Amino acid sequence: MPDPYQPASEWLASIDTDWARHIAAIGPCLHQPHPARAPYESLVRAIAYQQLHARAGDAIIGRLVALFPALTFPGPEQMLATTFDQLRACGFSASKITTLQGIAQATLDGVVPDYATARAMDDEALIERLVTLRGVGRWTVEMLLIYSLERMDILPADDFGVREGYRRLKGLAVQPTRKQMQEIGLAWRPYRTVAAWYLWRVPNR
Repeated sequence: MPDPYQPASEWLASIDTDWARHIAAIGPCLHQPHPARAPYESLVRAIAYQQLHARAGDAIIGRLVALFPALTFPGPEQMLATTFDQLRACGFSASKITTLQGIAQATLDGVVPDYATARAMDDEALIERLVTLRGVGRWTVEMLLIYSLERMDILPADDFGVREGYRRLKGLAVQPTRKQMQEIGLAWRPYRTVAAWYLWRVPNR
């Protein structure tokens, strides 16, 4: 089976010896998007994982889904009908619960687009539209772009793991700032999503 990310991996490996060494050590990019996942669901999942380790986010989402055994994932109507205490018991903080309810209402109001509409929008237009929601920042929308819409050229420059990965890759004393990360990442176009995937996997030396 052909590797869909091979051109990206080869491009990044050609940048310099640090990238070449790291990509050789990690091997092929195994990025696993979730195509056609509705923007509403992607945003809810991203909020669950905000500022948490993946395992903690997995547990919270698992408890949320368990509240609705007949559904694969609760829709906005179900989210709004779920009590504060039920969501708190899943592991969501009070501020995240407010954000989730806002996302659910915005979905019903048409502010959060359906999958087809989101797919037709360009990256920045979708980011601008969704960061108007309380508790939804650029990183949250970038996760939607990467994992649901399968955009290949997204660099989440606010992401701690991306910046820390680059610091380790280059042996820097401090992480680059968000702005510095954006400028550095220009060299990785049009494969910044794959670059982020590799940066998340730089070992601590």
